[in-house]
Amino acid sequence: MTRRFMPNQPFLIGCYAGLTLMISGCAWIPPGDKPAEFLNTPSMEHALSHAGRSELGHWPHERWWREFGNAELNNLMATALKESPSLKAAAARLRQAQALVRVEGARLLPFLDAAAGVETGRFSGNGYNVALRGENIVAAFITPLSLRYQFDFWGKNRALLEAALGEADAEKAEQAGVLLQLTGSIARSYIHGIALRQQLDLAHAMVELRRGLLDIDETRLRLGLDSADQAKQAAIELEQANKREAGLRDQLNIQRNLLARLIGGGPDSAKNLFGDTAIKAEKMQLPAKLPLELLRHRPDLASALYRAEASAQRIKAGKAAFLPTIDLTAFVGVNALRFTTQGASSLANLLFSGSSFSYGIAPGLRLPWFEGGRLRGELSAQRAEYDGAVELYNETLLHAVQEAADSLSRWRQTQAILEAHGRLLSAQHENLDLAQQRFRSGLDDRRALLAHQHAVLSQEYALKALEADQRAAVVDLVEALGGGYVNDLKTPEQTPEPKQSGWLSWWI
Repeated sequence: MTRRFMPNQPFLIGCYAGLTLMISGCAWIPPGDKPAEFLNTPSMEHALSHAGRSELGHWPHERWWREFGNAELNNLMATALKESPSLKAAAARLRQAQALVRVEGARLLPFLDAAAGVETGRFSGNGYNVALRGENIVAAFITPLSLRYQFDFWGKNRALLEAALGEADAEKAEQAGVLLQLTGSIARSYIHGIALRQQLDLAHAMVELRRGLLDIDETRLRLGLDSADQAKQAAIELEQANKREAGLRDQLNIQRNLLARLIGGGPDSAKNLFGDTAIKAEKMQLPAKLPLELLRHRPDLASALYRAEASAQRIKAGKAAFLPTIDLTAFVGVNALRFTTQGASSLANLLFSGSSFSYGIAPGLRLPWFEGGRLRGELSAQRAEYDGAVELYNETLLHAVQEAADSLSRWRQTQAILEAHGRLLSAQHENLDLAQQRFRSGLDDRRALLAHQHAVLSQEYALKALEADQRAAVVDLVEALGGGYVNDLKTPEQTPEPKQSGWLSWWI
């Protein structure tokens, strides 16, 4: 007896066969090694406990340098924000990353285009088609609508878009990092320049004082009151003071040239710097939850985490490459062909006739049966890239915590050193007052008075360097705390390889 099939059996058999072919025809996804893991933020309670928490309260704001209250420094920062080549380069990298987001996002949309063309030709007189041997033809086509679309069933294109978004976010964070490094460098250089300018004034005063001492010793030598040794020693000390003053002028010029480069100008743009030496350092105030919130205020940490997340998305795209690719191509238009012996001029009428209308729909399926190990190699490289990105984040996290702890210690110690030196300077001023009283009473000569004045100037000279160190410690602290940068990132989770959802999750 002949076996009969139900009407829907061929369709079902075809579906089953197609599904079996799709699954069995795909490349096998190899398992990877254990992925790298994110570190938790190390504790900083000990560092914070010695940081003067009674004075803590707020983060530094985005324009933190204004707290120094120096108009000249504010002008330098404003110029740098507009003219700095490093900031412009960072902005260009960000624009490039954002453009790549648009490129990857286009994969999720259908491609529509139009085409038209005219072709003339001649068939060979010795060709296989005997009827067309030696014939001349002219052909034309107009396709006003052509569609190409790839179905993203496995999330490959979506993962590539997410990876591009992560890279763009990383570039944005790196731009904030470049801004922080630039403003920190400008602030430190300007603070150092201010100290040099103040020290130069003190050095000039010490030169004049040494010259006065030399005059006294030379006068006493001529009068026979002292030996030549005193005058020679005074001359040596005068030349040492001159040498120090010349060195300070050189260092001051170096700082001017450095600042000119940082703000994007030539040396002449900073020739009149350090006219306003009024600068103050407010006590920085820290948040109460620094160890938990450090990630949200460090652009380098944010950039590293964004890149790790982008790498995870590329792993997802690499896995999806093992699965079938399904696309659709369609077109609609007109085309026509005529022999030139029939009159090529009538081609236009023929082209726009109803019988020249054409269309086509072509669904496509590509199965990655054998790629010579390319897909597995790419997936292995993407997994290695993710591991490297995670370890880079971990290294950046440890470096950030170290910088925060170091800056807290430096800020605290420079404060203590400055206070101790202030007491030392007060004692030197008291000694100078006593020396002036003895000089007015005739108990000491002018040489003793000048020696005490020089001691006070020396301590004031050292004070300027210590003040610069304390202000630079403030800048270091600002940089360690992110300089007002804020993002919406959360603590990273240990989900290195996103899994596909749905019925495919059992075998991916």
